[in-house]
Amino acid sequence: MKLFSTKGLGLATAMATGLAVPAMAETELTMYYPIAVGGALTEVVDGIVADFEAANPDISVNAIYSGNYDDTRVRALSALASGEPAQLAVMFSIDAYDLIEQDLILPFDDVATSDADKAWLGSFYPALMANGTIEGKTWGIPFQRSTIVAYYNKDMFRAAGLDPEAPPKTWDEMIAMGKALTNDGTYGLMIPSTGYPYWMFQALAIQNGKEVMSTDGLTTYFDDETVIETLEFWQSLSGEHGIMPGGTVEWGTLRQAFLEGQTAMMWHSTGNLTTVKNNASFDFGVAELPGNVRLGSPTGGGNFYMFKDTTDEERAAALKLMKFMTSPEQAAAWSIGTGYMGVSPAAYETEALKAYVADFPPALVARNQLENAVAEFSTFETARVRDGLNNAIQSALTGSKTAAEALGEAQAAAERLLGAYQ
Repeated sequence: MKLFSTKGLGLATAMATGLAVPAMAETELTMYYPIAVGGALTEVVDGIVADFEAANPDISVNAIYSGNYDDTRVRALSALASGEPAQLAVMFSIDAYDLIEQDLILPFDDVATSDADKAWLGSFYPALMANGTIEGKTWGIPFQRSTIVAYYNKDMFRAAGLDPEAPPKTWDEMIAMGKALTNDGTYGLMIPSTGYPYWMFQALAIQNGKEVMSTDGLTTYFDDETVIETLEFWQSLSGEHGIMPGGTVEWGTLRQAFLEGQTAMMWHSTGNLTTVKNNASFDFGVAELPGNVRLGSPTGGGNFYMFKDTTDEERAAALKLMKFMTSPEQAAAWSIGTGYMGVSPAAYETEALKAYVADFPPALVARNQLENAVAEFSTFETARVRDGLNNAIQSALTGSKTAAEALGEAQAAAERLLGAYQ
């Protein structure tokens, strides 16, 4: 987190020594940014911002690194409520309904009005635009975006007599391979159930052939029979099949557990890809998630939002920054540096990213999975509805409630929360 800026020190020194003072930036932007997943993201973002400021000396950017996505939303909205300036933020792609309801953000269609701007709005992968496009308007621009992917230890596959180039493509194959890979000190599979359990559950539900919410943000299907069966399947991975530890699996420590050999397979964000690549002491692979009725993963991660309480000059500068950060060259550098996907087809046509994926094919898995991806879970009252689902998942996985009981309660709570919007 940036606690202070050194820009003023340079100005003071120049004035004290009588040196020529460079022109100060005419427009100052404050951008809240989530640092939620592994990797030196602050260094990557700082580098992009520095490049932007060098190319645009009339614009100054203060990037405030504010924790995970929930922390970022709270800090950014608290700053706005207290009158502190903030023009843009990268927040959860699923925050759009709540931000619109609170009248805090602008639709980009009102700001990006030139032909070039409209071409930019149309340049992103449609699956990544799904969460940000509501009632015909564009409220969020993809940047720190992901899907869930399956990481697996190829050395463990070989030791278990499994083909290291053939990870599971179905639930049945995942169970069978998981049993072959489970031994003393190592589980075959770990799916995190803290942090973002709803995200993993949505992936499982999609694979089982059922969405957990409607596309208009007004209805949830938590107590649907297929959704209940999905949670029972998750329970069975530990209780019946023994390929996953009982109780909950921690999001924040799972990557390290995989690197230490505690699990042969893990489901996690593609945002961990570069860190796993840099730290794995074994041969590893990355695969699309296995399916049951169908293949699928929700998209995930953060979108750019532009706050409503901004001047015309600030809006123009913020738009320029977003266009710079999502440009094919910057999106390619971002993907290489972090593991998050390039947000546009043009990013994958850059020489840098073409060379990178040729040398490291796992960098294409998340992008390729967009063919089977759906919008991440999002409704009105998203945070509260999501918390109800998270609690239900954890209650079932820890054995305190049956899947049907837990999801029935979550559905009843969601209906109460969403009733006013219907």
